[in-house]
Amino acid sequence: MELRDIEIFLTLAEELHFGRTAERLHVTPARITQAIKKQERQIGALLFERTNRSVRLTTVGEQLRSDLLPHYEGLAYGMRRAKLAASGQTAVLRLGLMPFNISEFRVFWDEFRDRHPHWQLKLRRMHYTDPFEQLRSGEFDAVVLWLPVREPDFVVGPTLFHDPRVLAVADDHPLADRESVTLEETTEYLHAMAPLGSRYWEDGYLPFITPGGNPVNRGRPALHADDLIDMISTGEVVHIFPGHVRRHWGMSNIRFIPVTDMPPISYALIWRSELESEPIRAVAEVIRELGARQL
Repeated sequence: MELRDIEIFLTLAEELHFGRTAERLHVTPARITQAIKKQERQIGALLFERTNRSVRLTTVGEQLRSDLLPHYEGLAYGMRRAKLAASGQTAVLRLGLMPFNISEFRVFWDEFRDRHPHWQLKLRRMHYTDPFEQLRSGEFDAVVLWLPVREPDFVVGPTLFHDPRVLAVADDHPLADRESVTLEETTEYLHAMAPLGSRYWEDGYLPFITPGGNPVNRGRPALHADDLIDMISTGEVVHIFPGHVRRHWGMSNIRFIPVTDMPPISYALIWRSELESEPIRAVAEVIRELGARQL
């Protein structure tokens, strides 16, 4: 199996979506399909179960992913170090972001790059599923997540921004014409949340119980942004977001309504204490000096 085919398999195993995999790897969906079929012929078994609605790893696919991933990551790391050495750079800082507004914080990223041209900063959006594990697994060196984060092996760094909350609903939803809404008023509708892996952290984003003692009901979990958009636009769920999504998801079939009884949500830089590095300290210093943005 060629290195590119391994990359295609591992990316599809992560995204579980042929279109997103093709977009991420800058190839056509047909190229992804071709590579996977070739691998399945070589192995003699299906690696993915495909339906019109979902893509899932088979048992053989799960085993192959577990076997290939550590070797691929080692090869990829070696290639990155070689490229850095050739370009005169000495380190890469891989920064994962849970919010959508990467571009609104260019002041932080540009300042970091100006101060430290010998280090490369790579910004990537994170998956919805268990961001803590994405940091612990080494996929990212540091991440930007909402607060509170109370993990004993994590350092909570400076805050990048505070953002008021909005409720996203379909344009024909009963709440769509409201000027504002309270969390209490949304409890009769299903909300969407990803399987985050930490109950207290999920509660920090969307409480399980309102101040009035009413449960906030969860519907089917959303694993990706486009899945969440589809669920909202069809009226299957409503969802509370940080307000900045209004500037990044300008869709005519979704309404964003200010939520008046929830405090702004804050996002901070987070990293593993045992893997703190000079580049992490440097980007934290930039954020601390420039100060948190009030959106």
